[in-house]
Amino acid sequence: MAEPEAKKQQLQAKFYNQSIDDVRKALDTSVDGLTPQDADQRFQEYGPNALAEAKRKSMLAKFIDQFKDFMIIVLLIAALVSGFVGKEWADAIIILAVVLINAVMGVIQESKAEEAIDALREMSTPDAHVRRGGEVLTIKSENLVPGDVVLLEAGDIVPADLRLTDAASLKIEESALTGESVPVDKTVDTLSGDDVGIGDRTNMAYMNANVTYGRGEGVVVGTGMNTEVGRIAGMINSAEETSTPLQVNLNQLGKILSILIIVIAAIMFLVGIFLRGQGLLEMLLISISLAVAAIPEGLPAIVTIILALGTQKMAKRNALVRKLPAVETLGSTDIIASDKTGTLTQNKMTVEQMYYWGKLHPASDPIDDSISALVDMNLANDTKMQGDGKLLGDPTETALVQYGLDKGYDVRVALEKAPRVTEVPFDSERKLMSTIHKLADGRYLVAVKGAPDQLLERATQIEMGQDDIQPLDAEKKQAVLAENMALAKQAMRVLGMAYKYIDAIPATVDSQTVENDLIFSGLVAMIDPERPEAAQAVAEAKSAGIRPIMITGDHQVTAEAIAGRLGIIQPGDDAAVLTGAQLDDMSDKDFEKNVSKYSVYARVSPEHKVRIVKAWQKRGKVVAMTGDGVNDAPALKSADIGIGMGITGTEVSKGASDMVLADDNFATIVVAVEEGRKVFANIQKAIQYLLSANLGEVLTLFMMTMMGWDVLKPVQLLWINLVTDTFPAIALGVEPTEPGIMKRKPRGRNSNFFSGGVASSVIYQGILEGALTLGVYLFGILHPVHTTTGDIHADALTMAYATLALIQLFHAFNVKSIHQSLFKVGAFRNKAFNWAILVSTVLVAVTIVVPGFNGLFHVRELDLYQWLTVLSAGVAMLVIVEIVKFVQRRMGKQ
Repeated sequence: MAEPEAKKQQLQAKFYNQSIDDVRKALDTSVDGLTPQDADQRFQEYGPNALAEAKRKSMLAKFIDQFKDFMIIVLLIAALVSGFVGKEWADAIIILAVVLINAVMGVIQESKAEEAIDALREMSTPDAHVRRGGEVLTIKSENLVPGDVVLLEAGDIVPADLRLTDAASLKIEESALTGESVPVDKTVDTLSGDDVGIGDRTNMAYMNANVTYGRGEGVVVGTGMNTEVGRIAGMINSAEETSTPLQVNLNQLGKILSILIIVIAAIMFLVGIFLRGQGLLEMLLISISLAVAAIPEGLPAIVTIILALGTQKMAKRNALVRKLPAVETLGSTDIIASDKTGTLTQNKMTVEQMYYWGKLHPASDPIDDSISALVDMNLANDTKMQGDGKLLGDPTETALVQYGLDKGYDVRVALEKAPRVTEVPFDSERKLMSTIHKLADGRYLVAVKGAPDQLLERATQIEMGQDDIQPLDAEKKQAVLAENMALAKQAMRVLGMAYKYIDAIPATVDSQTVENDLIFSGLVAMIDPERPEAAQAVAEAKSAGIRPIMITGDHQVTAEAIAGRLGIIQPGDDAAVLTGAQLDDMSDKDFEKNVSKYSVYARVSPEHKVRIVKAWQKRGKVVAMTGDGVNDAPALKSADIGIGMGITGTEVSKGASDMVLADDNFATIVVAVEEGRKVFANIQKAIQYLLSANLGEVLTLFMMTMMGWDVLKPVQLLWINLVTDTFPAIALGVEPTEPGIMKRKPRGRNSNFFSGGVASSVIYQGILEGALTLGVYLFGILHPVHTTTGDIHADALTMAYATLALIQLFHAFNVKSIHQSLFKVGAFRNKAFNWAILVSTVLVAVTIVVPGFNGLFHVRELDLYQWLTVLSAGVAMLVIVEIVKFVQRRMGKQ
């Protein structure tokens, strides 16, 4: 094996379970770091510390891909035949224009989807502090190589994956990678086991994580695509793009329509030639007319317009859609797989309980600014406050200062009266920090905070009231420990506080001389709380038949507690909680079989999230995945709809998403689901309208041919399709939401546009339209206004043309609801619809009543008697469908 390849394989090792000496030996480095010569050689072997760019399609390739859809191919063939054979160039141009508009929009949307990897690449840090040859240098992070020794301090961004070799009170915030809401205390201790989750690897530091406290050193063990972030980038690159239910349904619809059109046209062509003895060219033109009548040319454009209007409405409600089909996909969602931190919770540690004077007090209770516990937790604190009031520091410490400010205790004022003179910094082994403050009377106050069990070992007294200091006996100590345990079981982060007064500062300031004979003052319990509106949103999702599940990198206890508070699971139902380690022990087959048992996943990795999404998808469920971190990006891309967070979300997560929440509000998802359901219902109405109208045209044309009657011309059918299809169909796309739409179960992956009674409605309504049109034609023949044969047939054909056009406009009122009465849903509630019907009616009438247009459209002027016959057919269409709906409702169809 070549040496470079062997070294690259070494980078796949699990360095967290190796000693520091073994890591240095494996990477052939030392405490002084690599020599400049070794670093240059390794740079040639491993390449820059940067993420590899995915292969990109050219704009031309993306454009060509848009024409691979079966429906689009059929439309292109129809356009070519209409233009070159039938000489109907207007028809051909309209079809081609629709196809080109859709292709351009598809290219624009696909280009936006490539932003995820670009955002990941931009996150890399510009500089890194390294020790090479014993000297500390500042270099570009892209020049780091495995074996380099990197120095870290508070405020730095970790430039590569490191095995830590030194950690002095080091805390690193990894929420974007692990999902854990608080910074991790780092150590250099070797970990045991081969399956330690990424969130528990306390001796590792990962690329793009933030150093929030302390300092440290580490050996580079992974660069570029060999880092955890690089692995996620690889997963984003390789993630398969899932077709949305809308795309699947449109493809299915296109194939069904195309096959039917070809079969009917072929039958009509053969019957006309062999049974009726008509000419070849004549039957070819008639077959083209049938294709024009049957193909809903405007359907792709109408669907696109309805989706675009839906995106505008969603944007007004803080849901920003990046990919048009995502609007409709939301409406079919079965599962919302939500990240916890920053999505269901506020991603901000907050004080929830205070324990002092032997009693537990909710954070909402007032507290006197002289309470020792409040003073101690603010003074023993390294939070910095900017001029604008923004708090900088460890999230746990800033939560304590913020609580004090909320209660009227300003630590800045307190420090002016009792300035800090020295301190014993926090240490991850003793888990305490102490600060010493000079008082006005010449004494010194020692303020201590830290782990309650460690602090109680150093305390000899306890404060039980104002000026009431009592010995800390076993009973009182046990009471404090019991309270600490109870709060910890609620997934709260608990700190203890203590203090004492001294007359002089010890010669040596350390834990032994300062942290003893303390007076225990209380406990403070914090949590990253759920968003106020999240519980209601979860309940609304459940009532809509949607199952919310939580996926987080946080600990099981924390995840279980938050899920219980939100109503995702019943409080204490640990059987519904699965950890990443438990998931690793399950085969894909077993997990897919049992996935419905679990509603909460804790301590998970990016691979786990993708696996969870795919398990639900294999069970036929439509999955929406929310997230805000880098670690969420692969799952966001794999889900049917990825939902990123606009405020707290990384650019990576937003780039991989189909939709972004501008307000990071989980409740906005429920609002978007409602809008998505409305969009699908309205697309369904438009399709019902278009297909029933086209079926009526096909039947009219087919029967006219079979009966040997005069046949409607292609230009007449084209005008009907253009005028009576487009405007009303688009207007149906903005119909108001039908009542009770959020009480229905999700449609699911296997539903389609013909579900819920649409298929039967299209068939009987199309037949009814055709029958009424043929009836009017026959009536015109049997009851002519003129006496000559040519005039009789011309009048009858004009009446059939007018009936076929206007009957569709009457029918547009019918499809406002599949089963509900027109009078219940409101005939004239939709102003856009009212205008569409009026404009379409005028455009149809113009072709008949305005001189000059008659010859162009092969029609004649009609008298009042003939117009009343045409209008009677339209009214009959309205009345008959209302009667059928009434019968359907009585039979229990809704």
